[in-house]
Amino acid sequence: MELRSVEELMDLLYACRGAWGAPGPGRGRVDLHQHALRTAALLRRGRPADKELQVAGLVHAIGPLLRPGDETAHADCAADAVRSLLGERVSRLVRGHVPGAGPADDDLLRLRQADEEGWVAGFDAGVLEDWRTVLELVAARNSRLGAVD
Repeated sequence: MELRSVEELMDLLYACRGAWGAPGPGRGRVDLHQHALRTAALLRRGRPADKELQVAGLVHAIGPLLRPGDETAHADCAADAVRSLLGERVSRLVRGHVPGAGPADDDLLRLRQADEEGWVAGFDAGVLEDWRTVLELVAARNSRLGAVD
């Protein structure tokens, strides 16, 4: 699946509501929608100017909806789905967000840390609609670079 518009991406992110992910041994299940919002909010707090990193934190959770039951393919599916809309950097971050996915630069380490904290953080991370403008900005920037029609 390749996402062509922010509206399609927003629909997919809304579909994460009520979808549950298991963060790992010893932890309960977490709603993917809330997890995505928390991860993005944590990244916004730590790197407020890096919109692409924040967006990667938001969209990394769509993988389970794209390939249910195949945990090994979630990151790749999500990365492939957002590449043409949000750009190569966001795609690379989403693909590499899982521990053990290879060497990590500072951005990937921050994303991995926020992802981990997002499973257990108990704060109100706002609503998805708050992220629409950021998604539109990243998509528009990517479009100006010639990657999207």
